[in-house]
Amino acid sequence: MHVSKQILSFLKNLDLKTELPDEVEVMNPFKEEYTYNICRQFYNKYYGDNNSRHLILGINPGRFGGGITGIPFTDPLRLASACGIENKFQKKQELSSLFIYDVIASFGSAASFYSKFYISSICPLGFTKHNKNLNYYDDKVLEKSIKNFVIQSMNKQLQFCGRQDVAFCLGEGKNFAYFTKLNNEMKFFKKIVPLAHPRFIMQYKLKKKDEYIERYLCKLSVVGDEL
Repeated sequence: MHVSKQILSFLKNLDLKTELPDEVEVMNPFKEEYTYNICRQFYNKYYGDNNSRHLILGINPGRFGGGITGIPFTDPLRLASACGIENKFQKKQELSSLFIYDVIASFGSAASFYSKFYISSICPLGFTKHNKNLNYYDDKVLEKSIKNFVIQSMNKQLQFCGRQDVAFCLGEGKNFAYFTKLNNEMKFFKKIVPLAHPRFIMQYKLKKKDEYIERYLCKLSVVGDEL
């Protein structure tokens, strides 16, 4: 079975069966038929093979990127311009998506990048509170309640990604600390390499964006050459 079919099955069956803290809501774009069909186009286009890939893991999907399109770090604009998938989503730009696709362009192309890497998140479903993005680690009750879901989701993704030598963590602070602790317990990967989070770069280090792109390429190309 092609990787694309396994990914789509995984996304279709994502269901966070846990009690959430007050005023916290989960985002599950895969329950929307149109969004799921867009995901089908994307994954069939870039993952219609049986190749193994390395994981790149963000925090959890945000409202204007993966929370809309269903594709991590891919806003509606990049989905059309960089991935060649026209869509009817509101054409809002998401800063993290802009940086990731600058990295992808520097890597070569979407096709070459996605042939080697699979982007997901520590928690593959996102959260909002008071209509604002909420990172899983910003609410300790939430962080604790999703642990089993995170473990189950990671194990399922490892079945179709296959590469457990190295994974990349987007976020050098709390996301990296959480996942390092969990990985020490669960032994998902032999090594986790942290990368500065795209949002942090675009919001606080914009003048050094090219430098950060080079850092990404340097770290990613080591394993990319091995595949």
